[in-house]
Amino acid sequence: MALGLGADAIMKIPTNDRFELRIDALEEAIAADRAAGIKPIAMVATIGTTSSTSSDPVAEMARIAKREGIWLHVDAAYAGAVAIIPELRAPFAGWEEADSVLTNAHKFFFVPMDASLLLTRRMPVLRDTFSLVPEYLRTLDREGPIRDYNEYTPTLGRRLRSLKLWIHLRYFGLEGLRRRIQHCIDMAGDLAGWIDADPDFQRMAPLTFSTVCFRYRPAEFAGREDEPEVAARLEKLNVELMARINRTGETFLSHTKLKGRFVIRVAISNIRVEDSDMAVVWQVVKTEAASLAEPAG
Repeated sequence: MALGLGADAIMKIPTNDRFELRIDALEEAIAADRAAGIKPIAMVATIGTTSSTSSDPVAEMARIAKREGIWLHVDAAYAGAVAIIPELRAPFAGWEEADSVLTNAHKFFFVPMDASLLLTRRMPVLRDTFSLVPEYLRTLDREGPIRDYNEYTPTLGRRLRSLKLWIHLRYFGLEGLRRRIQHCIDMAGDLAGWIDADPDFQRMAPLTFSTVCFRYRPAEFAGREDEPEVAARLEKLNVELMARINRTGETFLSHTKLKGRFVIRVAISNIRVEDSDMAVVWQVVKTEAASLAEPAG
C-alpha cells in the first residue's frame, strides 16, 4: 500500500499443516505470474508468524529470490530477538541471505513501545528509494562517514528510539536478555505440557517460540471436531471461554483463527512474567472452562 500497488498486488502463498509457507506453491505462483506478464518484485518470509509463530523456510526462499532476482524481506518482528540464543537459531537459517530483516525491539527485546530494527544488506538501494534532499537538508561537510537518516526512511523527523534499546542493552547485557527470553520460552513449554496432558484441551499449533495456541475441546468431542455441529459448538464455547477469562482481570488472552478454527493465544513475552503467573493463568483457564460445563441455573 505504501508503494501504491494496493492489496490486489499481494499474492498469498498456501502453507502446510505447520502453517509454514510451501515452497512448491511459491514456485508455482512465481511461474504463473511470469507467464501472465506480471513481474514479481518482492517476497516476504516470516519467522514467528503473528497467529501461530510458525517460521517459513527462509533458506529455500533465499535461494529462489536470488535465482529470480526478487527482493527477500524477512519479517521477524516478534521472534527476531530469539536469534541471540545460539541454541535456538535453527528457524533463522538463511536469513543472512535476505535483502532486509525487521524485528521489533518493543516485543521480545522488552523495550518500551515503540522501537523497531531494520537491517539491510542494500543500504544504497534504500537510500535511492527515499532520498529527497532539498538544499536546506544537505550535509556539506562530507569529510567523515556521513549517514543522514532522513534519506533512508519516508519521514524526516523521528524519535530517538535507539536510545531506549541502547539503555536496555547496557542494563541487562546480552546474557541477561538471553536468560529472560529463554525463561519465556520455557514457561510456554510448561503451559503447552499442561494443555497436552489435559483431555479437555487441544493445542492448535506447534510451539516454536513462546506463544501457545490452544482451545477448549471437551473430551466428549474428541475425534468429532470436523462435524459441522461440533465445530460450531466448539467455536461458541471458546469465544465465551476467552471472554470469561478476560473478565476475571487475572490475565488477558487474545485469539486468532487457524484453518478456520477459533483459537486462544497465550503470548508470553513480558519481562516480568514468572512461573507463578503461568500457574495462575492455567488455573483461571481451567476454572472458567469448568464453569462452562456447569448446567445453567
